[in-house]
Amino acid sequence: MELRLLQYFLAVCREENMTRAADMLHLTQPTLSRQIAQLEEELGAPLFIRGRHLALTEAGMKLRRRAEEIMQLMDKIEIEFKEQEEVAGVVSIGAGGLSSFRSLSELMHGFQKLYPRVQFDFYTNNAEFVKERLDRGLLDFGLLLEPVDISKYNYIRMKEKERWGLLMRTDHPLAAKASVTREDLRSVPLMTSNRLAIRQEISHWFGDMMDELNIVATHNIITNVVDVVDIGAACAFTVEGAVSLFEGGRLTFRPVSPALEMNTVLAWKKFNPFFNAAGKFLEYFKTMYVGK
Repeated sequence: MELRLLQYFLAVCREENMTRAADMLHLTQPTLSRQIAQLEEELGAPLFIRGRHLALTEAGMKLRRRAEEIMQLMDKIEIEFKEQEEVAGVVSIGAGGLSSFRSLSELMHGFQKLYPRVQFDFYTNNAEFVKERLDRGLLDFGLLLEPVDISKYNYIRMKEKERWGLLMRTDHPLAAKASVTREDLRSVPLMTSNRLAIRQEISHWFGDMMDELNIVATHNIITNVVDVVDIGAACAFTVEGAVSLFEGGRLTFRPVSPALEMNTVLAWKKFNPFFNAAGKFLEYFKTMYVGK
């Protein structure tokens, strides 16, 4: 399969119209139609439902995801091999809402002062989704909340602890307390992480009370459920770093007591030969953070 055909296919996806896509690609509409038909024949499946506006078939949606990933990888390859004498390019980092990201942000700021032609690209999701993109080569680094399987990665454990607690409305009765206990949460509608490893840690902290809790929803990232907290329908049991953007106004965070804390790691694929910007950033991180 030619890369050119995937580029044509993505252009048609964006424009939802063969004529507009052909104009953008500086092709005639019949030429582009033949190229798309060739791609469909090669794959053995129709990619578009023809009509006034082109819509993707199930096969088309699957190809679009893969084609976009391929284009991202091609962009990374071009950047990594371009201007190798000068530190430039993009360093891609995946993370959830974590307190340790602040330290990472300060290091990124210092690194860009030294190498102003370096850009950072951020991807936000939980550890499992970040690991998936690490495995596909779409991310250079992942900031992962433990417990998490890191057997396939090299990593550096961050110094900051991720403190768990409750995100709630400021007018919630528990907002008047400096911290909340297990007993405080017995009858509170709760939302928490859907990651199995995290839920096991939370279950261990609650002990025998776990079966008595009123868990009304789970989520992969806190942004999915902030509106539920905001209307007062439930509280979110989450790490403090995930809620820093939402505190103030009608929402507030209280840590749990006794404390529940977890670690994070900065991870990257084993045997990954970093080029240029990503390699330089890892050196800088080890010197400025680990070496302190």
